Amino acid sequence: MRSALPARSPTTTLIWARAIFKGEDMGDSNSAKDEASIVIRVDDSPEALPQGLWDELLSRQARPTPFMRLAYLRALHASGSAVAGTGWQPQFVSLWRGAELLAACPAWLKAHSYGEYVFDWAWADAYQRHGLSYYPKLLVAVPFTPVPGSRLLAVDDAARLLLAQALRALARETGASSLHVLFGDEADQAALAAAGCTARQGVQFHWTAEGDADFAAFLGRLQRDKRKKIQQEQRRVREAGVVFEAREGADISPEDWDYFYRCYQLTYQAHHSRPYLSRDFFARMAADMRAHWLMFTARRRMGEGSERVAASLIALDPGRRTAFGRYWGATQHIPCLHFDACYYQPLAWCIANGYQRFEGGAQGEHKMARGLMPTPTASSHWLAHPTFADAVNDFLAREGAAMSGYLDELNEHAPFKRQNAADAAF
Repeated sequence: MRSALPARSPTTTLIWARAIFKGEDMGDSNSAKDEASIVIRVDDSPEALPQGLWDELLSRQARPTPFMRLAYLRALHASGSAVAGTGWQPQFVSLWRGAELLAACPAWLKAHSYGEYVFDWAWADAYQRHGLSYYPKLLVAVPFTPVPGSRLLAVDDAARLLLAQALRALARETGASSLHVLFGDEADQAALAAAGCTARQGVQFHWTAEGDADFAAFLGRLQRDKRKKIQQEQRRVREAGVVFEAREGADISPEDWDYFYRCYQLTYQAHHSRPYLSRDFFARMAADMRAHWLMFTARRRMGEGSERVAASLIALDPGRRTAFGRYWGATQHIPCLHFDACYYQPLAWCIANGYQRFEGGAQGEHKMARGLMPTPTASSHWLAHPTFADAVNDFLAREGAAMSGYLDELNEHAPFKRQNAADAAF
């Protein structure tokens, strides 16, 4: 984990730990001698950070994902997708002792709450009604990517706590109303709680492998009504003359990416909004992270030939045998095509290729009827304004109790046959 400390750029802030922690409760996390030897960097571009050290540190975390790789974060920035002009002002925070990278995380000063998937619009509205500014706020997350995983990268728990404390201090120093860390893992949550943040509970729907030999075996474990519904939906797609082709990594051609992006744009247009990600972002993914992508293209038979009618894009973590449902779109409306392209085809592919997990993305109780089970998620929040902090903490306590009950209720209605329901819920 050692190399020469990256050169300071004109947009890099170097802050001695003791200075940034002034006024913050350091607890027993480290000694004054240790504090004085630590440098905190705040960079306004991921390009200022060394990719090798960052990715090596990521690989040591409990829940690394491809979305936290520096190549992914750099692509968001270089493509103009997550930059100050779109309301995402980079504040990449890293802790160094000499040439050793102790901890790091991607952070942004946000001018809005779009692209986060943990909703705080009501908090912003309450601030506005009381004549206060909720923005900017300091956010630690992967933009537009509601995938749980490690967010505070650190060599150990002590360094992770220092990073959490540095984030809170940075929020104060920049005049941010608050600090938010989204979809972190258990170690992140513990460090942030120790740094004074409050946890917020959420839920997503994920599939985990249960030893099924193929997709038919997976269907066989579902309750009869759920199984019949999936079979009917797939039959409607087949009867419309649709077949799927899957391409992975380098086999995805530039023409495939172009067609996918057209579909991606149409999905946003249907909701009267603009895509978060630019075409250049996906070009960078094809160049720099090609092994992490799987594309399904739906073709409809037309006479002697066929034409493309839809595409879905799945992210892959080959090392951990995990797939992530990400984006989809269609150039023709065909009933039930969305379910087949986004759930059934990816699940069948995961089973055939020995993948152990498929994460279906944000929200979507309808995913449960298709074999994806409720999985708790968490975020962490700190508000600088004491009165609003008390109100939000009270709300989160009540929301958390309700979420716990909701998860229990969901698990009681597992889509699998009763003898398998307990095993399927996790």
